[in-house]
Amino acid sequence: MSTQKPTPIKQGANAGDRPRRSNADLIAARNRHFLPTALLYHKEPLQLVKAQGEYVWDADGRRYLDAIGGIICISAGHNHPTIKAKLIQMLADDEIQHTSLLYLSEYPVALAEALIEEAPEGMDRASFTNSGSEANELAMMTARQATGETIIVNLRHGYHGGTASTLAQCGHHTWRFRAQPTASTTSAMEPYCYRCPFNKKPESCSFECAQNVETTIQTTTHGKIAGMIVEPVMGVGGFIDPPKEYFDLVTEIVHNYGGKYISDEVQTGVGRCGEEFFLTKELEIDADMVTLAKGFGNGAAIGAVVMKTEDAEALRGKLYFNTFGGDPLQTAQAKATMDVIKEENLIENARDMGARLKDGMKQLMKDHALIGDVRGRGLLLGMELVKDRKTKEHAPQEAIAFMDKCKEKGLLLGKGGLFGNVIRVAPSMTINAEQIDAMLATMGEAMHELARG
Repeated sequence: MSTQKPTPIKQGANAGDRPRRSNADLIAARNRHFLPTALLYHKEPLQLVKAQGEYVWDADGRRYLDAIGGIICISAGHNHPTIKAKLIQMLADDEIQHTSLLYLSEYPVALAEALIEEAPEGMDRASFTNSGSEANELAMMTARQATGETIIVNLRHGYHGGTASTLAQCGHHTWRFRAQPTASTTSAMEPYCYRCPFNKKPESCSFECAQNVETTIQTTTHGKIAGMIVEPVMGVGGFIDPPKEYFDLVTEIVHNYGGKYISDEVQTGVGRCGEEFFLTKELEIDADMVTLAKGFGNGAAIGAVVMKTEDAEALRGKLYFNTFGGDPLQTAQAKATMDVIKEENLIENARDMGARLKDGMKQLMKDHALIGDVRGRGLLLGMELVKDRKTKEHAPQEAIAFMDKCKEKGLLLGKGGLFGNVIRVAPSMTINAEQIDAMLATMGEAMHELARG
């Protein structure tokens, strides 16, 4: 794993030692010029100006342990020296920054070869996009073209991107707009074990949630579907992690009704869940297509789809073009990220550090009734906060207060869930045991302060 050491920055300055606009000025400008949908974390928002390894710094020079990684985009650590060196070398050599796939370049080809080598068996085609949203759009378009059908099945509490077609598959009213119902879509019940929609317990579960996928197809479609899109761990939904058996049942149902199964690994991919580069491969999910983004480029704007040749061939005779998908700098950064993950054994580190972190969070749960559930895989962990463990009443305000207290102590966390009451923890895969223990100590202190009111 990385041995990169954090270095401080000057108070009120950054690497360029230049003065910065005040937080109040930036907030006012955002309010004037940004869309009203632009959100900010924390009661007193941070202006982050520098990053290195597992840490970020604000404009006042204060250091924070980043445990959400730009919303799960940082996999190999901020400004990893190997990745930086690659980009600096390309710029110094005046290598072409933009080509599009209308011209030949070695970088997207090398990335595709590396990606296919890690992909689930049978997937031998890849395409690159600017984001996870676009990757999921391409996968759904391919499923519709390959099957001749239009309906995509999704899950309640799921999230697959911010474009029109992906938001149509979104299981959160807070993210959807009036335009979204225009897409051909239908929603099945969520495999949310902590809040089972069928009021089952683990000992009484017969995977009614998986059976509901078939019921949904039978009652809300004409009996054939284009496909189904599912996150192996539901990210925005609050890191809901179904058991492996769920996927075994659901993929069989989807294929029985003529559909293609799309595994959305925008958040779960690149080994973050601790065993394989693709969680789909680890869980042996019988997927037809898998999508990636976020940590795939370690901060670069790049997404990807891998699929089987038989599905890719369905696009033959049509034109598909992405202006920036496959550009040299983005694909080189993604390939360098893959190399770092492999060479520094970061998948194994994600497994080990994730287990240490999850065990610590479960210990916190024993001490604090505010924590109703701890779940997730590897370094993709959720802690659901509730006002009462019996009623499981959501605790969104407490989640905000907890995040603010952790921020004051130098720890940055995320949140999710339909009601915003799930603390999301997803540090860089380079994190070490000392940093994990510091995170847990900080979270414990914040919990105690909340308990004292």
